[in-house]
Amino acid sequence: MFGTESSLSMFLNTLTPKFYVALTGTSSLISGLILIFEWWYFRKYGTSFIEQVSVSHLRPLLGGVDSSTPSNSNTSNGEADSSRQSVSECKVWRNPLNLFRGAEYNRYTWVTGREPLTYYDMNLSAQDHQTFFTCDSDHLRPADAIMQKAWRERNPQARISAAHEALELEDCATAYILLAEEEATTIMEAERLFKQALKAGEGCYRRSQQLQHHGTQYEAQHRF
Repeated sequence: MFGTESSLSMFLNTLTPKFYVALTGTSSLISGLILIFEWWYFRKYGTSFIEQVSVSHLRPLLGGVDSSTPSNSNTSNGEADSSRQSVSECKVWRNPLNLFRGAEYNRYTWVTGREPLTYYDMNLSAQDHQTFFTCDSDHLRPADAIMQKAWRERNPQARISAAHEALELEDCATAYILLAEEEATTIMEAERLFKQALKAGEGCYRRSQQLQHHGTQYEAQHRF
């Protein structure tokens, strides 16, 4: 034991600053290579390689079931672990440009005959839409009341029909947004509809400013 400690102490004493510089440089090089590989893997597959490996291989090993428990509990725990693993692998990527993906979703449906979005995705989308594009006074305006229901509608054709119905009543900004996201087949068409939505929203804002001195009730009615 004493000989091992003395050998270790002698080894540490013989290390020069060049060794630590070389060690730091080697670590930085390896870290850089890993970072480049991670970037390439993410660009190609849309997910992190390290995260994928940890979720698929390491988590089942670290979350193993205790063999001393009864067989029924082992089965139930195994099913629970597999269900948790499948849930953890399901990740919705928040894209700041997701309003421009409607044309891609429609094209995917036309080619494959399958819906690209799950109910979980639709619920997240509905929450975002209701947060960004609705307000407490929407029920006071018929067009906005229609759009408030349209955001919660699961059938794409029903949402599009509701947007057209709202536009027949008035120049509704949120209706243009829905059509740009879900009915437009090209980016140029979506951009045109978004510009119309911006124009309608700015008009609503100007009317709100003109009526601002009448009180908060008028302000709420013309809020976008």
